[in-house]
Amino acid sequence: MKNYFTAEDDKLKWKEGEPKALLKTVVCTVTSRHNVSSEGVEGDYIIMDAPDWVIVIAEHNENFLMVKQWRHGEAALSIEFPGGVIDAGEDPETAARRELEEETGYKAGKLIKLGKVNPNPALFSNHVHFYLAQDLEATGKQSLDEDEFINCMELSKQEVLEGMGTEQFPHAIMGMALSLYIKHNKSRI
Repeated sequence: MKNYFTAEDDKLKWKEGEPKALLKTVVCTVTSRHNVSSEGVEGDYIIMDAPDWVIVIAEHNENFLMVKQWRHGEAALSIEFPGGVIDAGEDPETAARRELEEETGYKAGKLIKLGKVNPNPALFSNHVHFYLAQDLEATGKQSLDEDEFINCMELSKQEVLEGMGTEQFPHAIMGMALSLYIKHNKSRI
């Protein structure tokens, strides 16, 4: 891919100060950093430091395996691709395999990396890794975390495409996952 950053863009970079933890939670640490621009402008900026996440687009019978779960921020149910937090010391591919099996009860025979993005570079320091899972084998059981309550379902690819951005599919990162899937398949869905 072409590099769109030039030497002139270096003046856009800020010097980052040391992070100061303001709040530690089970999902992230909220930090403050005193940063300075190349023009000398200073400010304190809030960053959420979290582990990286994985999202798995699982193809099954020409459909997608989807999960339904409660999302506390939205205070509503959400239909999503399977995924979750990458454990400390775990590589993204291993986490993708683990999350797929835990949430859906399926193992991936083939796993293809689709990409990696920052969920919101203005606020987050972590990344989301996206995988395509194919050649699925049913294990027959989910293995959910204590605080996970998930129903698995199979939807046509067209239903998922049409659902993105609606009340039942509110998760923006799932839209990115679908975009990378479409890019991988050269616009065929």
